[in-house]
Amino acid sequence: MEIIVQQNCQHINWQQVAELLQFYGLSDLDAPTQQLVFSRSYAVVFLLQNKQVVGVGRALSDGICQAAIYNVAVAEHLHGQQFGRLIIDKLVEQLSHCNIILYTHPKTVKFYQRLGFSLMKTGLVHYGDDHLEAMREMGFG
Repeated sequence: MEIIVQQNCQHINWQQVAELLQFYGLSDLDAPTQQLVFSRSYAVVFLLQNKQVVGVGRALSDGICQAAIYNVAVAEHLHGQQFGRLIIDKLVEQLSHCNIILYTHPKTVKFYQRLGFSLMKTGLVHYGDDHLEAMREMGFG
């Protein structure tokens, strides 16, 4: 089983990206919108297996000192094999000059702590009205 790491948006199956993120409740955006989201990101990582998208992650950044990681997902059959760590490592490499914040699901906080991320005491969020109730139900606030 060969996994290819790709750090650009060329020849990506955006439907597979949308389905992977939808599966984990990370995004309900359609394939064309995911293409825009990832294309406009500062850094991207895709894991490909037999040309299928099996992992994704992206980061926003000013390219100088601040960055934020979003939308990290790995196909279920690859869990526990260090592919989530690989995605984070590849993103962090591209952001090595930045302070990095990471937005994640409450269930994955400990995973990211093992990768060197720390909880913030002053992190705040302002959800759009159309997302507020769903985010609270998932344990985000």
